[in-house]
Amino acid sequence: MKLATLKQGGRDGTLVVVSRDLARCQAVPEIAKTLQQALDNWGEALAKLELVYAMLNNGHGRHAIAFEPRHCNSPLPRAYQWADGSAYINHVELVRKARGAELPPEFHVDPLMYQGGSDSFVGPCDPVLACDEAWGIDFEAEVAVVTGDVPIGATPEQCAKQIRLLMLVNDVSLRNLIPAELAKGFGFLQSKPASAFSPVAVTPDELGEAWKDAKLHLPLLVELNGKPFGKPNAGVDMTFSFARLIAHVAKTRELEAGSIVGSGTVSNKQGGLFGSSVANGGVGYCCIAELRMYETIEGGKPKTPFMSFGDRVRIEMQDDHGASIFGAIDQVVERYSPTA
Repeated sequence: MKLATLKQGGRDGTLVVVSRDLARCQAVPEIAKTLQQALDNWGEALAKLELVYAMLNNGHGRHAIAFEPRHCNSPLPRAYQWADGSAYINHVELVRKARGAELPPEFHVDPLMYQGGSDSFVGPCDPVLACDEAWGIDFEAEVAVVTGDVPIGATPEQCAKQIRLLMLVNDVSLRNLIPAELAKGFGFLQSKPASAFSPVAVTPDELGEAWKDAKLHLPLLVELNGKPFGKPNAGVDMTFSFARLIAHVAKTRELEAGSIVGSGTVSNKQGGLFGSSVANGGVGYCCIAELRMYETIEGGKPKTPFMSFGDRVRIEMQDDHGASIFGAIDQVVERYSPTA
């Protein structure tokens, strides 16, 4: 099943069920007005939503309209929790290697994770806003899951059963603000502005055999200014599954229905800079910083700049037949201009 949130009906938007081909959608106020309402009453709402989904796919949806991603907010315009992991150790290892540091062995058994701002996400086609290009504007293409209620101390097996939905995410980073923040020893804040999620959130069963062991085994497609930038497989080199990541959060706290847990930047192991780009036959990258890390390791310094105003990033995932699963995150970087 596929669900989305239209930008209408208040700050939490209007929940719609979306057809599998992303062509049509239908509001379901009699079931749930918002996605959060559906998640709060998942046991009761699921079967009713699935019935609408089946009717849409069979061409019998009542009051169906054309689905337009540009009219969407993120599936959850705001959430009770947004915790982003770093499940791809290759990415972490490159970061440390680029600055001459070794990877601590505990990083292979204990996930890295930060608490992101969740009071306001932006739509999949909304701009990435920044006041200054000198902040080092970068995208991070990731996969994320939305949970049901998870109790304190839940095991990975228990956590896997509470994965309700999957989405794609652009977890924007302001790279040049990060070092000073981390030096304070208290984590990210200003360097992590609002994230954007894919137009559509999907239930795990929609993914078929691509969803296995709480990992999504499909390439994540990234374009920068219309050119292929990355296509790493999200199920490859993922050290910690989503079940492990959720259990990490739940060690000392509950997760309420509607909590979002991210994978961190998707990254596959590759044979160095000259064989890693898409143009050279590699799988490329899901953020500019990773390319700059390869450049630093092999050439002594980075060459590729971060994003400038006017640059566009597109993030998408397709099924085995080339059909878009989640719709595309398609964002342009714009200078922030405060309203009067």
